[in-house]
Amino acid sequence: MNKIKTISATVSLALLIGGCSQAQKDTAAEAEQSAAQAVEATATESVAAQSESEIANQMFEDMFMENVMRSPMYQSYLGIKQDQDKWDDISQARADEDLELQKQHLEQLKALDVDKLDVQTKLSWELATQSLEQSIANDKWRLYNYPVNQMFGMHSSVASLLINQHRIGDVADAEAYISRLNGLPRLFEQLVDGLNLRAEKGIIAPKFVYPYVINDSRNIITGAPFDDGEDSTLWADFSKKIDALEIEDAQKQTLKDNAKKALVESVKPAYESLIAGIEKIEAQADTQDGVWKFPEGEAFFNMALERTTTTTLTAKEIHQIGLDEVDRIHNEMREIMKQVGYEGTLQEFFVHMRESDEFVYPSTDEGRQRYLDEATALIDNMKTRLDELFITKPKAELIVKAVEPFREKSAGKAFYQQPSMDGSRPGTYYANLYDMASMPTYQMEALAYHEGAPGHHMQIAIAQELEGIPKFRKFGRYTAYTEGWGLYSELVPKEIGLYEDPYSDFGRLAMELWRACRLVVDTGIHAMKWTREEGIDYYVSNTPNAKADAVKMVERHIVMPSQATAYKIGMIKILELREKAKAELGDKFDIREFHDVVLANGPVPLNVLEQFIDKYISDNK
Repeated sequence: MNKIKTISATVSLALLIGGCSQAQKDTAAEAEQSAAQAVEATATESVAAQSESEIANQMFEDMFMENVMRSPMYQSYLGIKQDQDKWDDISQARADEDLELQKQHLEQLKALDVDKLDVQTKLSWELATQSLEQSIANDKWRLYNYPVNQMFGMHSSVASLLINQHRIGDVADAEAYISRLNGLPRLFEQLVDGLNLRAEKGIIAPKFVYPYVINDSRNIITGAPFDDGEDSTLWADFSKKIDALEIEDAQKQTLKDNAKKALVESVKPAYESLIAGIEKIEAQADTQDGVWKFPEGEAFFNMALERTTTTTLTAKEIHQIGLDEVDRIHNEMREIMKQVGYEGTLQEFFVHMRESDEFVYPSTDEGRQRYLDEATALIDNMKTRLDELFITKPKAELIVKAVEPFREKSAGKAFYQQPSMDGSRPGTYYANLYDMASMPTYQMEALAYHEGAPGHHMQIAIAQELEGIPKFRKFGRYTAYTEGWGLYSELVPKEIGLYEDPYSDFGRLAMELWRACRLVVDTGIHAMKWTREEGIDYYVSNTPNAKADAVKMVERHIVMPSQATAYKIGMIKILELREKAKAELGDKFDIREFHDVVLANGPVPLNVLEQFIDKYISDNK
């Protein structure tokens, strides 16, 4: 289009010159004819580009939906009901099929004429191609994970999905729920098969993992109708949903009877069989924590770091970045100590913040409700300030909820759950209020900003609502981008005058410090053979967090190698790009435009994000 504008402008200028010679007129006429031909040629190219781009975008949609429709569980997360009576197939045979499908999809993408794609479609092609190539390469490491652990796994996710994603609006939905209950024995049989296959290859979670998994599993089959106690989690959920239906009482009773039968005859034996299988593997487990213990463990961890951070940083480099950041944040914390008039060492201040009742609400229903109310108020206030920071804002609502009792002992401190694809289910910030000492009020503000607004809700809900990009980009995840934004979002409110209480600002720094320590401990465990205890000691010595936090975080590092390095690496890159844009643009820099560039293309690797910012700078210079 720029070429067309340039030629057309030259022709117009030539024709407007009065009194020109015939030769000049002939030259102008020739120029006009050339311009017309150029316009026609470019228009033809544009149609070709549009055609190839349309083919590509349809291909992206088809591939995405093909994958979605192979996963009944992911369908539920997206609000699709087509296969809501089924669970995923997690067999090795299905994994082989998935690999072949990925290879077919890659061949289809490589058959496209990339030169004919428009800019946005070419980016989609590059991201889709890279994702498939990496996924195919990663099949070598297919078994290098722990399918059940204290953080996640089928043992807990099936109950979580039924409660939180499987909505019952009519009888068909209720019957699908019951079908899922009856489908658990087959799903868990596949799960145990996968665990045994890993064990044969020496991929066994450390000993500390198993009591968590077994306890969570037993919790789900505790209570009525499994025994004489209070209603079990699943029975209470199903009964509540059925009671809300506007159908005949007799029909409600039939559905409840069928669900009760499924719980007793399918769910209970499924969990009992799973627990027995896990106990056999537990007997083989040791206390070695890092993935260095796996066959080719070093190569696996290097790959994991590269995928997680979307950089080429080595474990040693990431470890050193973490140490440097810990030192910097410690110095900023000493300034806050002066502000609040605390006399003593930083470590003594950590102990004071950790042990003072001043910063912990009571472990009562009232204390937990107070926390939820105040977290909601913080987010509601932030919503009134979003226009100062953003051009694009999500349509989906954001709510705050406590983590459900059945998984609160093992779930993370806080997390965000995306809205449904159609927006009918809001985005949710989950706060884990099981141990109130691990949720100090001085960290409440930063945590709400990270998980809610302007953090993950702004980013993930906006991505889902973007127009003109394929679904795989809307719903994709690059951990360094996603969590880098979450951590960056803890800082941004300070820059518009929030964190008025110095203790809340200390909480912000404490959470950033926590992420800096992650760089040190994650690489320490998986590349430098640190023990679980060494990792816990590092957190306790260098942060104000409760020891329970340190234990939970180190155990998370162990079962999710590299994942926790994404936060700080991503934040550092976003801040680096922002400072670059500020320096280049000066007075032309607009924080709202910068945030729009970061968010308006969906999740991307950090190197691609850098390309976006460079273009934003050149376009506005």
